Amino acid sequence: MKQNTTLVRKGDSTLVPVAGLTVFAIASGYLMSLVPLSMSSFGMDTLYASWLASIYFIGLLIGSVMIEPIIARIGHRLSFVVFLLLLAVTVGVLPLMPYLSAWMVFRFIGGMAVAGIFVVVESWLLIGDNPKERAKRLGFYMTSLYGGTTLGQLAIGAIGTQGAIPFMAVLVLLLIAVLPPLFFKQGQPQGHDHKSLSLKQMSRLNKAALVGCMVSGVVMGSIYGMMPLALNQGQFTTDQIGVLMAAIILGGMVVQPIISKLSVMISKTLLLAMMCLVGVFAMGLTYLSSDYMVLIIALALLGMSSFALYPIAITLACDHVNASYIVAITQVMLLSYSIGSAIGPLGAGMFMAQANNGIMNFFFVVLLVTAIYMLFASLRRKSHIVLN
Repeated sequence: MKQNTTLVRKGDSTLVPVAGLTVFAIASGYLMSLVPLSMSSFGMDTLYASWLASIYFIGLLIGSVMIEPIIARIGHRLSFVVFLLLLAVTVGVLPLMPYLSAWMVFRFIGGMAVAGIFVVVESWLLIGDNPKERAKRLGFYMTSLYGGTTLGQLAIGAIGTQGAIPFMAVLVLLLIAVLPPLFFKQGQPQGHDHKSLSLKQMSRLNKAALVGCMVSGVVMGSIYGMMPLALNQGQFTTDQIGVLMAAIILGGMVVQPIISKLSVMISKTLLLAMMCLVGVFAMGLTYLSSDYMVLIIALALLGMSSFALYPIAITLACDHVNASYIVAITQVMLLSYSIGSAIGPLGAGMFMAQANNGIMNFFFVVLLVTAIYMLFASLRRKSHIVLN
């Protein structure tokens, strides 16, 4: 398909965003587990952990619809710098204002900043390439994201979760992440011919892609927002929680090159169904055994399943569309993800209140229902809609 010729690249188009994203991912991975685990040390009830998780993802949701004008005005590189610095500010003030109301406000703003980071990097990598190259670029992006997040989870045991020092460590990492886009100006898409989507065009986007992004948000929001707390309630040590969380993210990282290859070989909708079934199988393992090593394997498989959904869904949404619509489409997909992310922790919290392994029950139900939907969707033969 003919692409918009005003959106071109100069120099290496992946080095700058991926370098900054990797360091951001280390900080973000640590922060997502740090927030619920540090609440008690600041005198806050952990019952409000789901609130903090949901308000963060509501910020992600609202931020996802505000990004396009900023990118169009100042470009991808400077937008990346601005959003990273905004997130750094929200992290730095958390230990200085240890009150639930203040944390709710700053986690909301942090969610908006992270929405900007994701839209900038994803559209940066997706603009101007054919579908096969997009899958490779997004696989590279997701591998860097999850690899960095894995390292961040290990910081739980290495640095701890008590007091202000862990937050200062996250702040330093975010400031380091600013350096690549701040000092290297090559590689960003040139030109600002970004087009918005009308409501009619949004309604014609691939429904399986929208559902895939939303379910990804439900599962990922629950993993980041509630899984550390669920494992803590399961009497695991801090070091064990770090390893188990790292297993989830490592599983998500390992599967990326596999799905980038499979996504150009088989139907992406069918691939979404297959990855959901992997997660269903993983949760089945937790019902058969409560052994620590079995749980590591099960959570690694859960990571493979849940972390695969978003890149498959977003490449499905971007198939056969003009490059000028990529930023708008990534916004819509992130909006769908954010809606799921906002409701996921609340749903997981309800399941956790009813059973000791409630969060596993939650993942089992969500992924099974999604797998059934995707299997039916893959049987429908509809032509792709091309946005012109």
